[in-house]
Amino acid sequence: MAGPAPGTIMAEDYFGNAPEWGEEADGGQQQEDDSGGEDDAEVQQECLHKFSTRDYIMEPSIFNTLKRYFQAGGSPENVIQLLSENYTAVAQTVNLLAEWLIQTGVEPVQVQETVENHLKSLLIKHFDPRKADSIFTEEGETPAWLEQMIAHTTWRDLFYKLAEAHPDCLMLNFTVKLISDAGYQGEITSVSTACQQLEVFSRVLRTSLATILDGGEENLEKHLPEFAKMVCHGEHTYLFAQAMMSVLAQEEQGGSAVRRVAQEVQRFAQEKGHDASQITLALGTAASYPRACQALGAMLSRGALNPADITVLFKMFTSMDPPPVELIRVPAFLDLFMQSLFKPGAKINQDHKHKYIHILAYAASVVETWKKNKRVSIGKDELKSTSKAVETVHNLCCNENKGASELVAELSTLYQCISPGCPGTSSCKPDLPQTRRDLPASASVRHHCLAGWILLNTHGELKQLRQLVCSSGASWPEMCSADPQFPVVAMGVLKWVDWTVSEPRYFQLQTDHTPVHLALLDEISTCHQLLHPQVLQLLVKLFETEHSQLDVMEQLELKKTLLDRMVHLLSRGYVLPVVSYIRRCLEKLDTDISLIRYFVTEVLDVIAPPYTSDFVQLFLPILENDSIAGTIKAEGEHDPVTEFIAHCKSNFIVVN
Repeated sequence: MAGPAPGTIMAEDYFGNAPEWGEEADGGQQQEDDSGGEDDAEVQQECLHKFSTRDYIMEPSIFNTLKRYFQAGGSPENVIQLLSENYTAVAQTVNLLAEWLIQTGVEPVQVQETVENHLKSLLIKHFDPRKADSIFTEEGETPAWLEQMIAHTTWRDLFYKLAEAHPDCLMLNFTVKLISDAGYQGEITSVSTACQQLEVFSRVLRTSLATILDGGEENLEKHLPEFAKMVCHGEHTYLFAQAMMSVLAQEEQGGSAVRRVAQEVQRFAQEKGHDASQITLALGTAASYPRACQALGAMLSRGALNPADITVLFKMFTSMDPPPVELIRVPAFLDLFMQSLFKPGAKINQDHKHKYIHILAYAASVVETWKKNKRVSIGKDELKSTSKAVETVHNLCCNENKGASELVAELSTLYQCISPGCPGTSSCKPDLPQTRRDLPASASVRHHCLAGWILLNTHGELKQLRQLVCSSGASWPEMCSADPQFPVVAMGVLKWVDWTVSEPRYFQLQTDHTPVHLALLDEISTCHQLLHPQVLQLLVKLFETEHSQLDVMEQLELKKTLLDRMVHLLSRGYVLPVVSYIRRCLEKLDTDISLIRYFVTEVLDVIAPPYTSDFVQLFLPILENDSIAGTIKAEGEHDPVTEFIAHCKSNFIVVN
């Protein structure tokens, strides 16, 4: 315990005399010839003043001070008397108390953590950047104790926190560089000090980016906030990082993943109120098209589209030699189209509406072929149909004169635009399943395709809302997995649903058990796998919203309806995120337990072996919870809870 023990129970008054220790309190070496020209009496008085401070005999500078004192002709008797009278043995007392704690049965590791954490809090509270910087001016080299400290996780964490609080401290900046040189750059992604040194920042950026790319979507969600915060620390860090990612995005292998990270960082910067549009355009192909660059920059900076700039882009992208489509595939720019074309109440100039639609459809559907940095072909096969679908859905969604009943009558058109795999409604399959149990099984999940269907009661029964799954020679599962043609339309519908159902009085005015807007989420989940995260995000937001305008029973029914949507999302392959969310709800104890039981019942109704280990590790603890196990009534001899638990116990090693 000799390392961390000193200072554990040190009261704050022990720091009262710290300034009196002068510039040597940090252990710095004092050069002999500094006192050459000094008056001996003044040197003696200065040294005696230091000897009279509390526990000065424990200071690293004690030997240098004694040397100066005796060279100035000081008396040993005075030294012995002052050091003895002011010795309170704080460090030794801490060690003694630590030993007592260990003898009483406390684990040594726990005692050490207590000592270190208390010492860290005191150091953070009383840290003096001026004295810390004097370490290097006096010693002229890296102190040995500093190199020893950065070898331990506890003290590295201390330096990270100090560096955040004192970004201008030279000693801390140097220490961060030492930590990076020692190979711990993966720990300092959140330290703003690292952003002030190019060598450290580039090393941290490389390590952080590699970590994000190696772990897929899960790693992206976990590490992106800290990564984006580091990159957006300043204009210089943002430009450097985006320039590097722009170069890496050109690589055939992994380039698209890097581009995705760069776009997420752009979104983060935008959400924090930073206008990085000019950097985004400069790093793309916009520099070769100054008129387009000016129009795009103006709209991105203002955060709104306008007819004049849209007209400029429309003329360019309808010409015989249009600019690269990548120019308008900027996420922030496409978000502006979502707001203009699909947000309820948004006003758009009717004379220019076709230009808005054309540019959005062009960005979403045109395929270009490039060889050796030269465009050899432009594929516009889906441009016309995409434009038509966007216009159709825009007219349906933004028609303020259409109520819920009128919207139901247009669901056939909406579904065709979201999922054009179903060609029409004139000749529909006669043998549509009527309950979830009638749906075909596939691997570990009995996929229940709800194309044109909604859940109408709490027992999971299905009623036909509109016969949209048509007989085109394909089987039911094939129809469900038909490749979607208009994902941009699905995104627009999703945004429209989000804006609509987020209105405070929306659910209060609904009379149907499952509103049409929520039914559309099922169709989007079925046909557009890449939109699963956004669908779940919307469902979670609605599930956690306090609908105070509804009574208690109405709120429970609404939450069950939302859980039905989550179960459907799970059945479409988005399993682990859905189950993880319900698991968190159970652990936080902030959700009615009857809703958790309802979710479990519905999930057990649509799953079948084999299961993955990840699914079992998440779902089994929910079933084994005391509030869940034994409370779900079995129908007849069939007990799905018992069967699932028995299957998992016999086929998996469950880690608690």
